[in-house]
Amino acid sequence: MLQKAANLSPVVQALLATLFTYLMTALGAASVFLFRTVNRKLLDFLLGFAGGVMIAASFWSLLTPAIEMSKNRGLPSWFPPAFGFFLGAAFLFILDRTLPHLHLFLPEESSEGLKTHWHKTTLLVLAITLHNIPEGLAVGVAFGAASLGISTATLSGAVALALGIGLQNLPEGLAVSGPLRGAGLSRNRSFFFGQLSGLVEPAAGVLGALVVTRILSFLPYALAFAAGAMIFVVVEEVIPDSQQSGNSDLSTTGLIIGFLIMMILDVALG
Repeated sequence: MLQKAANLSPVVQALLATLFTYLMTALGAASVFLFRTVNRKLLDFLLGFAGGVMIAASFWSLLTPAIEMSKNRGLPSWFPPAFGFFLGAAFLFILDRTLPHLHLFLPEESSEGLKTHWHKTTLLVLAITLHNIPEGLAVGVAFGAASLGISTATLSGAVALALGIGLQNLPEGLAVSGPLRGAGLSRNRSFFFGQLSGLVEPAAGVLGALVVTRILSFLPYALAFAAGAMIFVVVEEVIPDSQQSGNSDLSTTGLIIGFLIMMILDVALG
């Protein structure tokens, strides 16, 4: 399968991979057709799992190859990954401060970003969309890097990253559709809004692959940028959301398991 995928352009590879991660979001959102309410302990565990996957992916799939690619470039080897990481975190910080959104399980008056009169449903979808932008970018950049023949960025490593992101997208789809269903929306509307948050990933993935295949010198910055954006999301939203109901032991266990699975995937396949 990998041999067949290697014959495709990196942009097509990134598109297919991020369509997979989007479908995993949709699959998580489809849980509303089976359950009216979501067990909060389960959701906190799954959110912790998502955070663990994102932290591990940021290091093994993004920062490690960025550091290796930065050697012998005429600049201090720490500069490209450090600067790219800072830019990624700063980009998400600006989005977080400007894009109206609402963290899970918080009242509507606790929305962040610019103040609007948008409905709570829209604010929840935008919150998960914030998660998915760096995830799509990370997958696209990884496939773009793999196409350039760089030893530290392989196709199997990019596939491992897409698998990991896809796994953690399951609870993200559930995290939107479940509360909406519990608030009284129909199953169809809850599913629609839940899967909608994942549609940004294919667009971000294609953009990431296009940028790094057109501008080779930008590659270590792009890898670190995606890592910085993902770590910001984990610290700002995923971990706090998973622990606000008092299930900190469960969410921490989920994070450790997610980290281990992503690490194993990347080392075994990458």
